Amino acid sequence: MTDGVGARLLEAAGGAKVGVLTLDAPSSLNALSLPMITALHGHLARWASDDAVRAVWLEGAGEKAFCAGGDIRSFYHRRDEAGLFAYASDFFEREYRLDHAIHTYPKPVLCLGHGIVMGGGIGLLAGARFRILTEQSLLAMPEVSIGLFPDVAGSWFLPRMPGRLGLWLGLTGARFNGSDALALGLADGLIPAARRGELKARLLKIDWQLSGEALDQAIHEQIYALGMGMEAPAPRLLPHQGRIDALLAGRAFPVVLAQLLDADLADEPELAAAQAQCRAGSPLSRALVWQQYTKARQHSLAEIFADELTLAVNCALHGDFIEGVRALLIDKDKRPRWRFASEAEIPSQWLERMWQWPSGRHPLWSELGGG
Repeated sequence: MTDGVGARLLEAAGGAKVGVLTLDAPSSLNALSLPMITALHGHLARWASDDAVRAVWLEGAGEKAFCAGGDIRSFYHRRDEAGLFAYASDFFEREYRLDHAIHTYPKPVLCLGHGIVMGGGIGLLAGARFRILTEQSLLAMPEVSIGLFPDVAGSWFLPRMPGRLGLWLGLTGARFNGSDALALGLADGLIPAARRGELKARLLKIDWQLSGEALDQAIHEQIYALGMGMEAPAPRLLPHQGRIDALLAGRAFPVVLAQLLDADLADEPELAAAQAQCRAGSPLSRALVWQQYTKARQHSLAEIFADELTLAVNCALHGDFIEGVRALLIDKDKRPRWRFASEAEIPSQWLERMWQWPSGRHPLWSELGGG
């Protein structure tokens, strides 16, 4: 295996098969490389047309992470090449096509998000029909810290969270756990980490002659049975929803951002840590988070992926993404030199440019976006 993905078929009851896909790059916390993305999509496409394969199980190798995000170092190493536009377009297009395929897959996809699940890892998790976490799951959309924005359909699932919690996660990159994810609509079940290997064995014994809602119910019962009685972790985010909703109340971004950054949160360390992350993040990224959160409510999932491709490529070409990667992962000085010192310094035409495809035909808009 050279692409970082393990693939195998398990024999299940009645001659059915369950496809198992394993992100197998534990040294990088299973960060998604372009070969991994291509391999995952290829296996899913083949199994979608194989009548014997009744479901797909997606997991990460190792004990630490399901997937910590995308292989963003690869963008930095192409920063001076004329091919940065081509590489960024190809990487994000393939990643978003994979995520869209999971969202619309014709068979049950079960994703086990044990350990770290961040960025691109949430993109894989969010589209699965059954999203399963453990008490050791730790989730975040930390893109504001690297000059990107919460992509991989963040424009879809963040505005659908209760109150202003989705906006908070996008602006701050705050971490949350499995109990939070259940309430936020990003998980369907919690199971004990020590027993997660049992779930696959239980699935193989399901009556795979079932279909539709009956099959989904049979799968759900196995997840529920394994998690019943476990001690779920205390939520990190939910206890603060009232305070978060108040901090982010309003329709004018300068007002909302000032409320967040100027608030005295000394007695609320969880919120104070998130506030500090927001303050240190890219002003351009914060502005994009606000726009995507307020713009995307009426868009279809396909339109969202098309818009996010435009934003992601422009973040690499004209935004703070490359500098954010340098500061966090290459030089590791954690002193990014953002293009703008504050949102007030960003010209309106610069923000407009971020929503415009840089050159030629948009590779997703006509196909997925319908425009």
